[in-house]
Amino acid sequence: MNDFRNRPKDNYIQEADWEKLYVLTEHWKSDLLFFRDDLRFLHQLIDKYFLWISKKENIDKVREIEVNLLEIDKQCDSLLEKTNKHLHHLAELIDDPFTYVSDKFRDEHEILENELAQFVKDFRKNRKEVFTITEHIIEGETLVRQLNRRSK
Repeated sequence: MNDFRNRPKDNYIQEADWEKLYVLTEHWKSDLLFFRDDLRFLHQLIDKYFLWISKKENIDKVREIEVNLLEIDKQCDSLLEKTNKHLHHLAELIDDPFTYVSDKFRDEHEILENELAQFVKDFRKNRKEVFTITEHIIEGETLVRQLNRRSK
């Protein structure tokens, strides 16, 4: 899945009524809230296994991943803020269709969707890195502990 799109067809943004775009945007917000919770879990996972680390190279890898996760956190928070603002504007459009210029607003909607799609790609990449390094640390550090016990 190279692209994250949560709409029924290619020209949907230009053709859908405001209520349908509102529902779509609500789905985006729900997804972002889920990703935010998942990010919290990833941070906890890193914190838990950081205590096990004795190798300098592993510490450096974990720090790099943590920095990347913090960037993803910021991206998620920013998108949530934009999505909430967008939902507010959609609600205004539903109440008064002449509040905003339709074409401009639909273009902004598409930009938000593209930003969300990029976020999902970045999130998935970082999530995979967290699990990969966690697995590596568990395997590597367990081996180091076993060798230390045998040498005593």
